[in-house]
Amino acid sequence: MWLTTLVLLTISNVFMTFAWYGHLKYKSSAMTVAILASWLIALVEYCFQVPANRIGHNAGLSTAQLKTIQEVITLSVFCLFSIYYLKEPLKWNYVLGFVLVGAGALLVFAPWQRLSP
Repeated sequence: MWLTTLVLLTISNVFMTFAWYGHLKYKSSAMTVAILASWLIALVEYCFQVPANRIGHNAGLSTAQLKTIQEVITLSVFCLFSIYYLKEPLKWNYVLGFVLVGAGALLVFAPWQRLSP
């Protein structure tokens, strides 16, 4: 079930990234066109994201873990999108910031006791 969740979240994030940032390549198009196109892409994104979270949660992942997985996937997809689609360089400080977010993600999956009962 984890693999299914990861695959669905990755597909979801590809669509999400295009919905949120794809229009930046077409700055001359009308804002209403960009918004409508983004909404249509986001609709497809939700068709993968909602089942991914349901499947993951049913498999025993907490919502915090699901959100953390989603954020790490988002940053990974975003890096590739930025470089290959928008043709923007990935600067060292961006990479360092993303690595620090990844380090924080590891804390969410640490096998420590909960602080609250």
